[in-house]
Amino acid sequence: MFSRLRSDIQCILERDPAARTAWEVLTCYPGLHALVLHRRAHWCWTHGLKWLGRFISHLSRTLTGIEIHPGAQISPCVFIDHGMGVVIGETAEIGPGCTIYHGVTLGGTSLYKGAKRHPTLGSNVIVGAGAKVLGGFTVGDGAKIGSNAVVTKPVPAGATAVGNPARIIAAEADARREEAASKMGFSAYGVTQNDDPLSQAMRGLIDNAGAQEHQIALLWQAIEKLSAMPQHSNCVPDGAARQEHFKADKLNALIGK
Repeated sequence: MFSRLRSDIQCILERDPAARTAWEVLTCYPGLHALVLHRRAHWCWTHGLKWLGRFISHLSRTLTGIEIHPGAQISPCVFIDHGMGVVIGETAEIGPGCTIYHGVTLGGTSLYKGAKRHPTLGSNVIVGAGAKVLGGFTVGDGAKIGSNAVVTKPVPAGATAVGNPARIIAAEADARREEAASKMGFSAYGVTQNDDPLSQAMRGLIDNAGAQEHQIALLWQAIEKLSAMPQHSNCVPDGAARQEHFKADKLNALIGK
């Protein structure tokens, strides 16, 4: 029991830069308290003491603001950071090394008793604040769930899910996007990890379109100067764009740049 507690404290010290001492973690971290109480509740649940397990879970929810059903299976070295508003359902399974932030729901979409209704998180999964993972599917090892994402389908290992409904972004696709984006002169999702990749792509396209219009306007201005010479007097067609009209700043503002 004490070795498990020591490993839980150590994983918090490693992952939370705000944690200063083991004593501070032991006395002031509700995520740790919720996990300790959950182990007692889970033992009662698996040994036929269903009501006692639920009562311990209820006390834990009152004390910590974290609701974990006593039937949930949680591996060692799981870190629930802040934790307020976290809800973990009965058939949820959480692998070792996972990090779960406040406001996360590991919920179900089925009303059938006995069925696998809640998600399974592999090892080292990160679930961002406010994310909702709903259903009896698996989130693969090393996957990341973005803040406020609503995930209703499996997430492959090493992938990232963002948005509502969540879009699955494979790690290989991230690398390709980063390579292509670097040629366009903007930061892709792999660099600015807290941003939406579609917004980043849109910003790159907007900037690229604005740069192209700028070059076209310069070309027409050069041609207009040439047209002033007698031998080139008819080289500029009517309606040629000599000024830039593309409002890149306004479009970037619309997508939150």
